[in-house]
Amino acid sequence: MSLNRKRGARAVAIATAAFALGASLVGCSSDSGSGGSAGDIEEALQKETTITVWAWAPAVEKIAEAFEEKYPKITVNVENVGTGNDQYTKLQNAIKAGSGAPDVAQIEYYAMPQFVLRESLVDLNEFGFGDLESKFTASTWNSMTMDDALYGLPQDSGPMAMFYRKDVFEKHGIEVPETWDEYIAAGKKIHEADPKSYITSDTGDAGFTTSMIWQAGGHPYTVDGTNVGIDFQDEGSKKWADTWNELVENDLLAPTSSWSDEWFRGLSDGTIATLIIGAWMPGNLEGQAPEASGEWRVAPMPQYEKGDTATAENGGSGDAVLAQSENKAVAAAFVKFMNAEEAGTSISIDMGGFPSTTADLQSDEFLNHESEYFGGQQINKVLSEAADNVVEGRQYAPFQVYANSVYGDTVGQSYANHSDLNAGLQDWAKAQKKYGSEQGFTITD
Repeated sequence: MSLNRKRGARAVAIATAAFALGASLVGCSSDSGSGGSAGDIEEALQKETTITVWAWAPAVEKIAEAFEEKYPKITVNVENVGTGNDQYTKLQNAIKAGSGAPDVAQIEYYAMPQFVLRESLVDLNEFGFGDLESKFTASTWNSMTMDDALYGLPQDSGPMAMFYRKDVFEKHGIEVPETWDEYIAAGKKIHEADPKSYITSDTGDAGFTTSMIWQAGGHPYTVDGTNVGIDFQDEGSKKWADTWNELVENDLLAPTSSWSDEWFRGLSDGTIATLIIGAWMPGNLEGQAPEASGEWRVAPMPQYEKGDTATAENGGSGDAVLAQSENKAVAAAFVKFMNAEEAGTSISIDMGGFPSTTADLQSDEFLNHESEYFGGQQINKVLSEAADNVVEGRQYAPFQVYANSVYGDTVGQSYANHSDLNAGLQDWAKAQKKYGSEQGFTITD
């Protein structure tokens, strides 16, 4: 995962008005304008056409060049209008105005439902793309679908694993934790030996929280059209909160904001001993913590019961065709080339993206790669196995972008005060319910 893309994995505060869905909701169908087919794509690729793509992943420009080489009558203009929420604000404004949207947009999985509900995306089943399902991991494909419609193709994925400092563990005589109880015990041992060192850093992040709840088997959101259930005291949510409270309430988390210079210094000098994070992290460590080369390793996520293998996704995005596009067939062809054809996916992988395509995840070249930074470890074997073990059934709120923007005012306060995460989760749920009701959703517990 690139440095640009990792920033998109974070939820930052946004202007609520820019994402207001309106008081009257009409369901989850997409008005894609004129229809399409595989035949329409082949015909469209033979005509002089220009499409615009909004994306922050650096690989997209290289992929566009390869696409233009294959289809010389097509011009692809790639524009980085901002990462994550910066782009979403511009995209929502264009959708609301009825003009100015690109033909294709990169959208993170958690934000997809919000654009679907604005009827702003094309159902790619019209082009026969539903047949591509077997090419992708189940979790990423599920993030692109809603009510049997396919609103994009997965671009990358973020199955979670534990990145850890081998030297720090050996210094303190700590075995690689297989359970969360062992992980917390390791955290206590590290901090007791050196009060400036911590097992990990976490000052509160919405994406991390929902991913950890996902791994714990939680289903805080249940979505059926405009009926939305929100319960952050379900069994999985409480399981995670009660466990993570051991770190939060006992001041065992590094008080360092993720992606800051201080954070990378901690990852470089070993005062932050682990990261529970998505599979896109290696490139960030190599680029921003080069002094730690040879010290980091990768292991599966700790489990609630020894022997289990459950993990979750953290981050990742797909690419959608906008309903405003006047060149839907060519736009769809580019989305397919980028995400479902080797010519496109190989460029993404070469530039640090972690694949969502099963063929790439299972290839010998990918699995057997020995990372010099990780001491020669074949880290992709661990990360690919994690992709196979993502817990099924995750749902996002149809206003997840807003939900993430108020996380700091609710759960974030539990972190700041070193107090019970359950209380913060309940406050977060209350804020989301209020907003959802105001936007015309039917909200339940």
